[in-house]
Amino acid sequence: MFLEIILPVISIAALALVFGGLLGFASKKFYVEVDPKVEQIQAILPGVNCGGCGLPGCGMFAQSVADGKANYDGCPVAGAEGALAIAAVLGIEASASARKVAFVMCNGIDDNVKRNYIYSGPKSCIAASQLALGGNKACTYACIGLASCKNVCPFDAVNIINSVSVIDEAKCTACGKCVEVCPKKLIEMMPEKGRVRVMCNSKDKGKVVRENCRAGCIGCMLCQKACEFDAVIIENNIAKIDYEKCTMCNACVGKCPTKAIKIMP
Repeated sequence: MFLEIILPVISIAALALVFGGLLGFASKKFYVEVDPKVEQIQAILPGVNCGGCGLPGCGMFAQSVADGKANYDGCPVAGAEGALAIAAVLGIEASASARKVAFVMCNGIDDNVKRNYIYSGPKSCIAASQLALGGNKACTYACIGLASCKNVCPFDAVNIINSVSVIDEAKCTACGKCVEVCPKKLIEMMPEKGRVRVMCNSKDKGKVVRENCRAGCIGCMLCQKACEFDAVIIENNIAKIDYEKCTMCNACVGKCPTKAIKIMP
């Protein structure tokens, strides 16, 4: 009886010793030395694994930076300070890059835009965009406002106000998730310092814009003519701001007849 109990115990213990030895041998035989820079870079990163750098997670980004396959300033969440810290780990000189934020190029709020029909369906911009006319707003470029961008933002930086998405720039980390999910391609990353913004993305001609939305850009070129610094151009019937040239003189803002160009607070 004693042997029937003790023999299995001894057998299991022996197997454990054998396998433990094999694992110990394998760990030494196949050990891959970790670059200490990878650990230092990963300690600087926020660890949110948002994918804003274009890679699946912070660990892979840290490895890619250490290997020279990714830029040291590629993490939007770490920001300029994080980029400088990573550059220090790499032993390279760097300067703080201009902070970028997401911006919704639409002012098609309830009072400004016409409605084609009353939408009753899934609370998803992607689902609504598949319906007739790309949604119930008369402007086919307008923000649908069903919170797809808000739902994917891991930083609670998106709010829906009067059926249009609005970015809380204080919370925005430029991770890009809202940009990717918007079916209308209305969200772009812009330099935070660029406070003059075009609140429209319609490529329609002025007559069509006026019929659908009273706050849309009609491509009249008054803003372009008013700018003394060549910072405003009309492209595809829509005003575009060159932030490298813009001095925020506000001449374009004052000339816009539909108030589609605004100074952000």
